[in-house]
Amino acid sequence: MVGDEYFSNEISRWEKQWSQYQSNDFENLYDLWVKKAFEGIPPKTRKLFFNRLDTWLFHTHALIQGTAFQNEARERIITSGKIFNSSISDVKDMKLLNLSQLTYLAQQQATKGKVYSFAQGGLTGTGGWLLLGLDFPAMMAMNLRGIQLIGMTFGHEMNHPYELLLSLKVFHAATLPKRIQKAAWEELKQEVKSQSYHPYVFEEEDGLTDESWIGQPLKQCFKSLFILMFRKKLVQGLPMISMAIGAGLNYQLTKQVTEYAIRFYQNRHLIAQSTE
Repeated sequence: MVGDEYFSNEISRWEKQWSQYQSNDFENLYDLWVKKAFEGIPPKTRKLFFNRLDTWLFHTHALIQGTAFQNEARERIITSGKIFNSSISDVKDMKLLNLSQLTYLAQQQATKGKVYSFAQGGLTGTGGWLLLGLDFPAMMAMNLRGIQLIGMTFGHEMNHPYELLLSLKVFHAATLPKRIQKAAWEELKQEVKSQSYHPYVFEEEDGLTDESWIGQPLKQCFKSLFILMFRKKLVQGLPMISMAIGAGLNYQLTKQVTEYAIRFYQNRHLIAQSTE
């Protein structure tokens, strides 16, 4: 069984992706375009837009946590933990497991999430207007739920305000463009060390989303356009190209989000172990 040092080295190797990443001309041009586009919007309107988006993410996250579906998943996580330690009776008891066991269980959650996203993307790829309209909120909700499940697997109660807000920050960081993820990752690491974020109040002025995050909704829009372009190209009566686009892009997003979440909670576990 691998020890904490192994995971510490794995996280360090994973972090090197940012130092080795080079943005291309298209990304630089995109950044310039987004900056100019938002400069043309009055500051008050811009702030209101991102505040509304933050509030939607916050309430979606809280709504997911209160569903019976999520409560059942919580019980399944506890049951899975009992396989390794029979004394586990609550989510917080999952911290009794070692990092290797926690990672194994979290990867199971990530795998399920990728399968669901793949299936949902394939369904969206059939090109129906209703499914296309629901695609973005459905993908955000599925990935928010995935982070919740991974957080619970590592022993953190997601119905606690601090944990809910912290997992939202993980979601935000995981869905940022790779070229700016490093700063968000370092901020998350520092926050876990200090736990400086207010544990009870959602501060709108310390919002999550901004111009740097808007690329994620835009990617979803481009995906919808590609699906519409190819939905009439049928193979055996099915729009296979559109379905492949929807399934593939949704799978990649969930893979990115769940990997980021697992690395974050692994690192948080290591920090907690070092301070005990």
